[in-house]
Amino acid sequence: MTATGRLTQTLGPRTRRLVYGESGPEDIRQELGATTTVDLAHVVMLTERGLLPREAAAALLRRITALRADGFRALYDLPAPRGLYLMYEGHLVAELGADVGGKLHTGRSRNDLKATVTALRLRAELAELLGEVLRLQGVLLARARAHRAVVMPVYTHFQPAMPVGYGYYLAGIATALDRDVDTLHHVLTQLDRCPLGAGAVAGTDLPIDPARTADLLGFRDGPLHATDAVAARDILLRAVAAAASVALTLSRLATDLQLWSTQEFGFVDFPERLVGGSSAMPQKRNAFLLEHVKAKAALAVGAWTASAGAMKSTPFTNSIEVGTEAVSAAWPALAAVRDSVLLSQSLAGGARPVPHRMEQRAREGFVTATVIANRLVARGVPFRTAHHIVGDAVREAVESGATELGPITLPGDPGADASADPGTGPLELPGLLEVVAEHDRGGGPGECDRTVRVLRERLAGHCDRLAGHRAETDRARRRLDEAVRDLVARTPEETEGAP
Repeated sequence: MTATGRLTQTLGPRTRRLVYGESGPEDIRQELGATTTVDLAHVVMLTERGLLPREAAAALLRRITALRADGFRALYDLPAPRGLYLMYEGHLVAELGADVGGKLHTGRSRNDLKATVTALRLRAELAELLGEVLRLQGVLLARARAHRAVVMPVYTHFQPAMPVGYGYYLAGIATALDRDVDTLHHVLTQLDRCPLGAGAVAGTDLPIDPARTADLLGFRDGPLHATDAVAARDILLRAVAAAASVALTLSRLATDLQLWSTQEFGFVDFPERLVGGSSAMPQKRNAFLLEHVKAKAALAVGAWTASAGAMKSTPFTNSIEVGTEAVSAAWPALAAVRDSVLLSQSLAGGARPVPHRMEQRAREGFVTATVIANRLVARGVPFRTAHHIVGDAVREAVESGATELGPITLPGDPGADASADPGTGPLELPGLLEVVAEHDRGGGPGECDRTVRVLRERLAGHCDRLAGHRAETDRARRRLDEAVRDLVARTPEETEGAP
C-alpha cells in the first residue's frame, strides 16, 4: 500500500530507510506477532458487534493465523514504503480482496493500535524482568542465610566501620531490591487499560466494544480517555525508571564484590566459570562480569533520559516523538537490565566468602570501637565523652603499631578499665560474632534472621502475585484462541442463524 487517497506518492527510498529502517525476518516476526494478536481480538469484536460479516471475519482470521504459524514468511520480501503494518494490511487486501482485507482497520487507527502493541510488549517484558528479579531475590536470601555467621567489616567512606555478617550485607541488597519489586509490580498493574478503541485521538462513532477487545487481550478495561490513550507513554517511562533502579542497586553490589575480590581485600573468591584471564598477563584472574553489571545500569539511566527528553514539551496528542522515538529507547534498556539481573544471579550465587580474611580485617580495623563507646555510655559516661575516650585509644593504638584496642582507662580513674562492669568486676570485650549478635536493634546484623524471614515471606507474596498476573494473561489468551476457533470453524450455513 503506497497511496492514501489524499497522497499519491510516498517517501523516497533513503528517507524511508531512515524512518522505518530495513526490517529483517526477526523484526517482522516481533512487530507483527503482537500486531496480529491485536488483530485477532479486533476481528472477533467487530464480528460480534455486527461490523464485520462472519464470512469475511473467518477469511481474515484464517489468513492471519496462517501468517503467524509460518512466521510471516510470505511478507519477508514485500516492499514496505509506509512501514510494516501497512505492508501487512496491503498483503491481506491483495490476498483476500478489499471487501475483506480492507475491513480489518474498521473502528481503529494505527495510533491506538501502536499504543496497544506497546502496552502488550511492555507487559510481557515487565513480567519477564520481574520474574528474574524474584529469582535473584531467592539467590540472595539463600546466601544470606548460609553466610549470616561470616563476620566482616562494613565500610563507610571506604574505611572499616562496624562488624556485620556477609549474609547481613546480602540481605541488605535483597531489602533494596524488594522495593524495586514493589515498584515493578505497581507499573505492571497500571497496564490495566487497553488503548484499542481510542482511534486516532478521539475515539469513534462506530458501535465498537473496547471492553471486549480489552478482555480478549488480558486488560481490565478499555480506554478511559481516548486522547490520553494515544498521547501518553508515561507508564513506559515509569517502567524504565523502575528497571533502572534495579540496575543501580545491582551496580552497587557489583562494585562491592569487585573491590572485595581484589588481592588487597581478598574477601570474596569466584570460581573459574565466573572469571576471565588476560591475553597478555598470565597471572590475571579478572572478575570482569561485574563490570558488565555496572555498565548496564548506565544504559537504563541513559534510556530514561532519552525517553523523557523525547517526550518533553510535545503536544498532548499522538506524536512520533512520544509513540515512536521515546518508546524505541526503552526496549534495549529493559533488555540490558534483564541481562544484568541474570548475571547477578550467577555472581551472587557463585561468590564465595573468605571467612578468615574477613574476620582478620574486622579485627584490624578497630570496628568494635563503637561497641566500647556504648559500654561506656551504659556505665553513665556521656556519649560524646565516650567517643573521645575511645578515639584517643584508637589513635594511641595506631601510633604504637597495635591492631586491636587494649584496656581503656577512664579520665580521673587511672586504674579503672572501661570494659569492666562495676557490678561483676572485670569483663572481657565479647568476640566479634557476639558483638554482631548484640546489634539486634534498628535493623542491625543481630536481626539478620528476622530480616531474611520477612523478606522470604514477601518474596513468596511477590511470586504469588506474579503467578496470578500470568494466569490471568494465559486465561485471556485462551479466551481469544477459543473465540477465533469458533469463528473460523463455523460454516456459512451455521452462521446464517447465529446471533
